[in-house]
Amino acid sequence: MRAESFYNFASYIEQVSDLRAYGGKSLHEQSHGESFISLFANRFEQGIYILDEPEAALSPQRQLSFLKIIHDLATPGHAQFLIATHSPIILSYPGAVLFSLDGDTIQEISYRETKHFLITRDFLNSPERFFKHLLGTFDDEGSDA
Repeated sequence: MRAESFYNFASYIEQVSDLRAYGGKSLHEQSHGESFISLFANRFEQGIYILDEPEAALSPQRQLSFLKIIHDLATPGHAQFLIATHSPIILSYPGAVLFSLDGDTIQEISYRETKHFLITRDFLNSPERFFKHLLGTFDDEGSDA
């Protein structure tokens, strides 16, 4: 559900629904991320959900909210999720089976071995190192050294 397709979906829902099934508030009156969370929280029930980069609309805090929704549905066995993601937050879901699609084969991989975890960890530990490599020499405050 890219932003442009979600806009059309939200417009359709306003025409055919009283919005109770979507939290009672117009999806257009919420931010893109909030409307996604509203959809996930109010419409996800039993089933198999295949999602492609749901984090695209979600802040880190809302990604955590999304993990809670997944947990509440998956723990009692009501739903299963197959998610393609670059988010180290989404990847961290306890007990998730992760597959790397990099290279010629699909391989199971541990969370702490994923490129997304490693790059995010290394960046947060030393952003100046990344900026030095990407932008030239910068000191800890982000100014030219």
